[in-house]
Amino acid sequence: MTADAGPTPHEKDPSPGPGGHDDDAAITELGYKPELKRTLGNFHTFAAGISYISILTGTFQLFYFGITFGGPAYWWSWPMVFVGQLMVALCFCELAARYPVAGSVYNWSKKMGGPHVGWLGGWMMMTATMVTLSAVVLAYQITLPRINPWFQFVGDGSGPTDAAANAVLLGTVLIVFSTLVNAFGVKLMATINSAGVFIELLAAVALIVFLAVHITRPPSTVLTETYGLGEGYAWGYFGAFLTASLASAYVMYGFDTASSLGEESHDPARNCPRAILRALVASFVIGGLILLFALMAVPNLFAKQLSTEGLQYVVLVTLGSTIGEIFLWCVVVAITVCALAVQAAGIRLMFAMARDNNLPAGSVLARVSPRFHTPVVPAVVIGLVGVFILVININQPQIFSVITSIAIIMIYIAYLLVTAPMLIRRLRGEWKPAEGAFSLGRLGLPINILAVLWGAAMSVNLAWPRAEVYNATGPQHWYLRWGAVLFIGIVAGCGFAYYWFVQRHRTGVLAAHAAEAVKAGDPTTP
Repeated sequence: MTADAGPTPHEKDPSPGPGGHDDDAAITELGYKPELKRTLGNFHTFAAGISYISILTGTFQLFYFGITFGGPAYWWSWPMVFVGQLMVALCFCELAARYPVAGSVYNWSKKMGGPHVGWLGGWMMMTATMVTLSAVVLAYQITLPRINPWFQFVGDGSGPTDAAANAVLLGTVLIVFSTLVNAFGVKLMATINSAGVFIELLAAVALIVFLAVHITRPPSTVLTETYGLGEGYAWGYFGAFLTASLASAYVMYGFDTASSLGEESHDPARNCPRAILRALVASFVIGGLILLFALMAVPNLFAKQLSTEGLQYVVLVTLGSTIGEIFLWCVVVAITVCALAVQAAGIRLMFAMARDNNLPAGSVLARVSPRFHTPVVPAVVIGLVGVFILVININQPQIFSVITSIAIIMIYIAYLLVTAPMLIRRLRGEWKPAEGAFSLGRLGLPINILAVLWGAAMSVNLAWPRAEVYNATGPQHWYLRWGAVLFIGIVAGCGFAYYWFVQRHRTGVLAAHAAEAVKAGDPTTP
């Protein structure tokens, strides 16, 4: 095959990694040549992970959902999800220390489970990233019209589909912006992203302080209030709690993004595992305090607006319109950088699969722009698909819960396609962490088992055909209630069928992206 990339813009870091190897060791071990420019430092890597999680975006976007189905006591789902995702993150840290490469989940599932599992893991993660991008940009609708009704361009917001249609309009604008920024290179994206994360963290801490000053009730009152929502569930309140846990599950994922930018980071074998853990822990602590203090500070714990207008209502009614709107503008910044991070992760994943010729038009998708030092075509493709997902749901009143639910489930399945094969390799004694780098030691096996059990249980919980999530309004249809299962089944089934019958016969690192050892036919290089 002929080369399809311009001059290599990569700048090599001469300092060795923790295992005594340079930053490119993992890339060449996987059979690739370094192409992406290393410009990202410690904070950039951390910012990428925490902006994907995005404390303010997630808490403000689905707070209303948690309250609606679980009452204030839904807060307990926050530490539950954190503990489960921490097990997954710890497994990822070991992988990130050994393979800090673009498209982390794809390459990890490929190394742990083989090429077929790797393709399915990458495909699910790539599709999930596109759906997640659509889900994230919908948060503009939940925030901007609350700041000023002028942002409600479609109708006056009272119509059954006004909010959904307006959300599509606002979301499309954000996707276009994110696509342009990501296409202009990782340095611009990282600069904007880091500035946005700084604002988000500063605002989040300030919000905690302001809410703490206005606390009117003890935590015991909040953490035990269920609104009597257990009635009608076979498992009582626990059934309602499992439904409400979607609100917390939506926030704490995407921490693997820190490793997906590993080929553009300095000393990634050391920095990526740290960034993964720091992003997840910081999100848990800060987000948990925001949710708790908001419930303790809101004037009326039983206000109907808690389940309709969400955390935005709490901020405005508790802190007043002026201070409240300042914080809501910070939420807008958080949503913006979250979209940037989600798309950036998707670009690296699509690039990683394309350079293995695992996608149609692989040579085009894997081409690195000699001017911007980044894969431009994947940025455009992901942006277009994100807009398409929004448009086909333009008249869907449940657009917020449906799209976010499907995005989360697909991410959990993609994570399972890493942790499950990793567990099998551990049981066979075939997994060894990078020497001198992050390692779980003897705790690796029990942590890996918990990660797999958590991922499987939560995937089933989120995909469960609940009418209140997938068919909350209008006539009841079985295909709507089973929408998540059907959509994910079709995406996975059709995608893998195409791979099995067509693409797998073409799989192999493209010559323009292969390490010299691969080009020379070195049998020791994968």
